[in-house]
Amino acid sequence: MSAHRPSALDCFRTSPFLSSKHTTYFPVYDRLFGPYRDRPITFVEIGVLSGGSLFMWRQFFGPAARIIGIDLNPDAVRWREHGFEIHIGSQSDPAFWQTFLNDIGPIDILLDDGGHRFEQQIMTCECVIPGIRDGGLLVVEDTHTSYLPEYGGPGPVSFISYAKQIADGINHRFSGLRDKYPFEPAIWSIRFFESLVAFEIDRTLTTQPSRPCRNQGTPVAARDFRDRDPSIVTAGQIISAFRY
Repeated sequence: MSAHRPSALDCFRTSPFLSSKHTTYFPVYDRLFGPYRDRPITFVEIGVLSGGSLFMWRQFFGPAARIIGIDLNPDAVRWREHGFEIHIGSQSDPAFWQTFLNDIGPIDILLDDGGHRFEQQIMTCECVIPGIRDGGLLVVEDTHTSYLPEYGGPGPVSFISYAKQIADGINHRFSGLRDKYPFEPAIWSIRFFESLVAFEIDRTLTTQPSRPCRNQGTPVAARDFRDRDPSIVTAGQIISAFRY
């Protein structure tokens, strides 16, 4: 991060009100959100609490950004006095999301730091993705809760399991699979970090045909040795070598 642009950690530290994050999140914020700085974006964060993150994001993105907070606690409207847009509602309620998206218009970045249960995280993704612009991001925090019993995990219907299914859907856009399996139409890429999952939305790129292609280079008599690898191991050997 350049000297004249504060990092996400700098903005967190200097926020005038309390905010709670994890130390490993800040490099991810810098990497994912850096390209959106000093642009007239719409940024939405679920989970307001003491308001500190709202000020953090205002400083990070700059004065051109529209910063919107969502919370279930009606007391969060106090932050409107500081120039933030605040909406009160449940991230588990499709009706709330329909009204919210109709009111604010397209979103560039949505950060889910809400209730952290997988039901809430999945419902948020399903309801919000249609409202995110192409080139935008949906980032879900605290995904370690998928492995914690007090949040309903672990299990086959955790948020991480849901995200893995989306990874399958992305790969099913391959031309040899597209007609055989459900494929992902809006999420161009998915990135897993420790306790965060980021979805990059781009409907144009997801519809790009996937087919083999060759350049106009001069061919040579190259032999394909893929099936002659003497060191290839069996599936059982690979599974036994997994780290986890």
